[in-house]
Amino acid sequence: MIPRRKTRQISIGSVKIGGDAPISIQSMTKTDTRDVRKTVNQIRRLEEAGCQIIRVAVLDEEAAQAIAQIKKKVNIPLIADIHFNYKLALKAMGYGADGLRINPGNIGGREGLKMIVNEAKHRSIPIRIGVNAGSLEKNLLKRFNGPTPEAMVWSALQTIQYLEDLHFHLIKVSLKASDVLRTVEAYRLFSKRSDYPLHVGITEAGKGSGAVVKSAIGIGLLLSEGIGDTIRVSLTGDPVEEVHVGYEILRALKIRERGIEIISCPTCGRCEVDLLRLIERVERGVKEITVPMTVAIMGCVVNGPGEAREADIGIAGGKGVGLLFKKGKVIRTVKDAESVSVLLREIREMAEERRAAMRDDGRQTIKDMQLIV
Repeated sequence: MIPRRKTRQISIGSVKIGGDAPISIQSMTKTDTRDVRKTVNQIRRLEEAGCQIIRVAVLDEEAAQAIAQIKKKVNIPLIADIHFNYKLALKAMGYGADGLRINPGNIGGREGLKMIVNEAKHRSIPIRIGVNAGSLEKNLLKRFNGPTPEAMVWSALQTIQYLEDLHFHLIKVSLKASDVLRTVEAYRLFSKRSDYPLHVGITEAGKGSGAVVKSAIGIGLLLSEGIGDTIRVSLTGDPVEEVHVGYEILRALKIRERGIEIISCPTCGRCEVDLLRLIERVERGVKEITVPMTVAIMGCVVNGPGEAREADIGIAGGKGVGLLFKKGKVIRTVKDAESVSVLLREIREMAEERRAAMRDDGRQTIKDMQLIV
């Protein structure tokens, strides 16, 4: 278990961030917030994928008003993303936003920020100070000769000081750049100076495998050092993919698990099955399962079970037949045409057993607590 940096704890709606709370996964809608139907549909898809906090862009008063309607139809906390116009932050809070994200580089001066803070304090609404290397204050760019990690940290710290002077402490911080090393260094520097909870991510990462790699390296490096309380993987495209990648990062670091992890061999000359097709069929069949489980799909009956001995369950393909195995031990032989259906049936049975065990553990915990009381 990776030791976490100890931070203060805040709550975004029902989700706790910081302290000993689990690292949460966020995303942001790609729809026009004013289109309530499309925005709600996208958020529901994100909820199904495991997203725990969602952010929406508030570009005008109509978008702020839409928050009230959206909130009635979704189940996860909603954060209003505000730029340039402090009045929109006031409107968003009035229409039910659970949190705010403001950028100190473009919010428009201290007086507007003071009004935001006073209203947020009145309503107990947390504020994320979202520093972005691409929109730092001009005086800091001049002072630090560009958007350096030090400039980003200074932007956050001076904004924190202003909020603290107003007796406001429901603060979360992010320090993002599209450059991985600059982002990582900014978070490291800030972590030495403050114990406010951190929202971690690489901004404007891009699209496809390159963006996933940048996000995984940047977020992964920080989490491996115990830095980070909530994450958002910023990808161009379907936001559901952001959530999937986020969980894969947490899974790889053994921080948090959700759903089926499929492992498979890269194939070689011994492979006698269409492994890619098998994997795609299994992926479609298990996408609704949220119970943590490792499933192996291997292309060789000779080495497959042994190479995937740590998997909970798996199939190793051969010429016309496959081997069903659990924890590296072969259970039985199945016909090639039946391998996917047999594997999916076994996965669902194992998932149900684990769900039942989790329910029993929960009931036992409650019983133990009652006995203690």
